[in-house]
Amino acid sequence: MAEKKEKTEEKKKILMIEDDLELAEILTEYLEQFDFDIKVEDDPFKAVSILNLEPFDLVILDLTLPGMDGLEVCESIRERQDIPIIISSARSDVTDKVKALELGADDYLPKPYDPRELEARIQSVLRRYEQKAKNKNENKSDFKCDKETMTITYKGRVIDLTNAEFGILSYMIQKQGLVVSREDLIHNVNAINEDSSNKSIDVMVGRIRNKLGNKALIESVRGVGYKLVK
Repeated sequence: MAEKKEKTEEKKKILMIEDDLELAEILTEYLEQFDFDIKVEDDPFKAVSILNLEPFDLVILDLTLPGMDGLEVCESIRERQDIPIIISSARSDVTDKVKALELGADDYLPKPYDPRELEARIQSVLRRYEQKAKNKNENKSDFKCDKETMTITYKGRVIDLTNAEFGILSYMIQKQGLVVSREDLIHNVNAINEDSSNKSIDVMVGRIRNKLGNKALIESVRGVGYKLVK
């Protein structure tokens, strides 16, 4: 039997809300070189719905969109999620830039620009969010995860976990408060066989819930996966 390949580091998922599909294709092709997983959506209403159903690491948002202004989209996203938002817009009015930043955008990149600058800004924003999330989890989470000893404690109590259960729970802790799909777990937990079914993932998550002694800590998100609550 062929030896199972080591799983690579997970790709950062980016939702690009852009109605200029030719530009979106150029940017997608460039950014994919840096191991980003890009999903393009030109309908702002559908984009907002997708964000409510799928986990993303960052949003690239145009302001001039059909049927809904990008500033409204920015406000709608920020009301529901703490996710990095980079505005990519040909609108040069400083009022738009100020308003976007006031509504919660993390950066504003006026078109035209070199794709290299967009990639650099994405990396910068992601680093800031990852550090913020790390600090937040370290300061407030009841979970402590030590990957060197492969132990997880909850409120000071060591949880007895199999390798696969440790991988699942440690990944959920890393993504605490965010929705994690079954596919995310299969692709990012080395102890899980890539041929594993959704049912086997559900069984392992059920065992973890029992071991935590509080089943409400891991919420089921219908049709998507799970979320470890804060």
